[in-house]
Amino acid sequence: MCKCRHVTLRIRAPKMKRRSLPTVREENRRSVCTSDFAIYSMVTATAVLSYMNSLSGEFVHDDIPAIVTNGDVTGGNSLKQLFLDDFWGTPMADANSHKSYRPLTTLSFRLNYALAGLRPWWWHACNVVLHAACCALVARACVTVARLQRPFAALAAVLFAVHPVHTEAVAGVVGRADVLACIFFLSSLLVYHRPTSNKKCVWLSIGLGALSMLAKETGVTILLLNLAIDFYRCWPFVKRSICSLKIEKKCTGLSVRAIKVLVSLALLVCLRLALLQGTWPSFSPQDNPTAFHASFFVRLMTFCYLAAFNWWLLLCPWSLSHDWQMGSVPLVTSGWDLRNLVTCAAFGALLLLCYRCVADLEVQRHTPAVIGLLLLVIPFVPASNLLVTVGFVIAERVLYIPSVGSVIITAYGVQLMWSKPGTKAFLVVGLAVLTASGVARTHRRNADWRDRATLLRADLVTLPQNAKLHYNFANFLRETEQQENAIKHYKEALRLWPTYASAHNNVGTLVSGMENAEHHFLQAIKFNKYHVNAHYNLGKLYKKSGRTTQAVSMLEKCVWLQPRFVQAFVELLTLTSDSGKQPILRRLLTLEPANWEHHVLYGDWFRTKGLPNPASKFYLEAMRLSFRNRNIERLVRGDLISFRSTALMYRSLGQRSRTLQLLTRWHTWRRGWPSAAATHMYLRDWRLKMELEGRVQIYSKAVNPAKSTTCFDHSQLAVLNAAEETATNLKESPNKSEQLTRKSVAKYPTSAKSDNSEESLCNCKTCGTKKRNLSVSSQIKTTHNKSEIGLKEKKCSLRRKGKAIKNSDVIPNIGAPLEHILMKTF
Repeated sequence: MCKCRHVTLRIRAPKMKRRSLPTVREENRRSVCTSDFAIYSMVTATAVLSYMNSLSGEFVHDDIPAIVTNGDVTGGNSLKQLFLDDFWGTPMADANSHKSYRPLTTLSFRLNYALAGLRPWWWHACNVVLHAACCALVARACVTVARLQRPFAALAAVLFAVHPVHTEAVAGVVGRADVLACIFFLSSLLVYHRPTSNKKCVWLSIGLGALSMLAKETGVTILLLNLAIDFYRCWPFVKRSICSLKIEKKCTGLSVRAIKVLVSLALLVCLRLALLQGTWPSFSPQDNPTAFHASFFVRLMTFCYLAAFNWWLLLCPWSLSHDWQMGSVPLVTSGWDLRNLVTCAAFGALLLLCYRCVADLEVQRHTPAVIGLLLLVIPFVPASNLLVTVGFVIAERVLYIPSVGSVIITAYGVQLMWSKPGTKAFLVVGLAVLTASGVARTHRRNADWRDRATLLRADLVTLPQNAKLHYNFANFLRETEQQENAIKHYKEALRLWPTYASAHNNVGTLVSGMENAEHHFLQAIKFNKYHVNAHYNLGKLYKKSGRTTQAVSMLEKCVWLQPRFVQAFVELLTLTSDSGKQPILRRLLTLEPANWEHHVLYGDWFRTKGLPNPASKFYLEAMRLSFRNRNIERLVRGDLISFRSTALMYRSLGQRSRTLQLLTRWHTWRRGWPSAAATHMYLRDWRLKMELEGRVQIYSKAVNPAKSTTCFDHSQLAVLNAAEETATNLKESPNKSEQLTRKSVAKYPTSAKSDNSEESLCNCKTCGTKKRNLSVSSQIKTTHNKSEIGLKEKKCSLRRKGKAIKNSDVIPNIGAPLEHILMKTF
């Protein structure tokens, strides 16, 4: 037995150094940043590769009215007007406006046009880049907001990147509105739910939400989404405060944020309603047939089925189309319709998810499911027709933001199943097949969006019962000179939708025989009494058949329906007497002040009235406007038409000098020299050339001298300076007069030959000089003509002094004022 059992030995171990925690944290942060960068790179590369073949596409479908013919995009309208027009370039105050206010998207289009013009490749490349950025934001939101593990967050972002339902938003240039709205939507979500949030983050989130609304109207739902997620996360503190009747600090912060968000949301909604200018957007039964049905239960059942069908497109995006109107989805008119089972199944699954979310409010173990459900439902509600009526039945592009919630729920389901034994191999194979099928379907759908013809043919295979697709395809066939096939598709559209007014109108423009055309135009007016084109075409038909009264009535009705219908005013102009044309011409200039054809028409009217000065002003303005648009290819050159009209008018008045001015101005404009120095050099070269040609003719006349027995009548003289010096030297010797006459004939060969030679030439011995008022511009006439002041009944004796002969050249006399006129026009 040991006696020292109570002895305690104290052994001091050597102290061990610990690794500093900051170093470990720094290493973890570096690894996290590296993994995040790898995720973002993989996701963006997948998105770009999936939509690479969409870069060769053209402008199709809604791209034409929203971009190609939109003055807000191409620079035809001012930047201020852009903020006053809707997405399609129509003023918001117009009753025919679509009321879709998206100035941020239109600004991006305008910037795109300024950088690349109308080359589609750059527009599609911009869309693909924006989609890739949006995919990176989805990956970030899945990690920080939805609380998915990083591998499954990357999976959700990849599924979003390759989802085929996004082809309309990415491959169609107009779909940029949804992509831009999603970028600001997710940015607002990330800023609001930052781990270290403060007051500035809330206001920044609200500002990003407002930008999302300016890109597309559904972006304003981010404010409700942020508030709902904030309430979900603060629910344990809210419940504790309610039970203890004591407000905690967390609840105080939630109430302050809620007040800010709700007040901002109310202001944004009021601003959006004020932009409607007191009128709601008008939709037709062709756009949304369900909204115009008389029965409430039919509308409710059909709209609920459409919501379920949209969810099905997110789960199985196989049947895709750019247009789901007019018979694509028949109405659910009976409770025994089998499609109601699909509706019940979809809403049953939605109720289960809602129950799971409500049960998780206390524990909050299934945050990804809750966030995914909120992202799926809240952004889709404005487009569901359940709260407000929209102008479409189904639109794949509106599913761009709700699809974020769908992929989050899918990735979270995979995350839950991943921990179970024996499921990893099955999940890996299933996800690989799902991703590969998504890439293949997206690639195939991008090929459909290559041009208008392929898109229409592909969608007709998917939805042969869609009357709108047959109508659009018939329009394409008509534009490509395939008239017979176009009539067949128009008639097929009428078979599927007998009250299709636009199809009746277009058939009337193609069928042979006035009676058949008149029948279709009248049918179009019968089914739509506000159809402007049908009234216009019927008016033209009546005009062609000689029924002037009926033609005028139809055209006036057309103008009453659409006060800015320029073609109707032009047709009315041809049917109106001269006394009533001026108000129509003024209206045309008001509607299109930059159209050179209207100025030519106004100039013709003044010329017929015997008013040459106003006519010349309108002709010159027409020539200037036509040169302003000289880069646009036209079949007819407006500058030639206006130049010819002005020159003929000047020649009929005997104003040869003004004709020379016009010719010089036309040459200067045509060369496109905005520089004053370049114009001056051009005029000097032209004057020197004319002077040398005159001297050659003088020298040739000197070799073979011939006496001249004729002189110029003063009404035919274009330059007053020559007439002035001639009149002041009437008392000189006859020999010198004959010599001067020969030189004048040699120097002005163009003026010696006029249209009426018998009146322009006279005998020098018998010709009398009368007092005349020659209408010459004050910028050309620099001195007063003494022959105009009381000189009557004197013989025409063209005698000049030697100095007068030296300074009598036409072009040098009018050179300086002409340059002033040219510079003034620029």
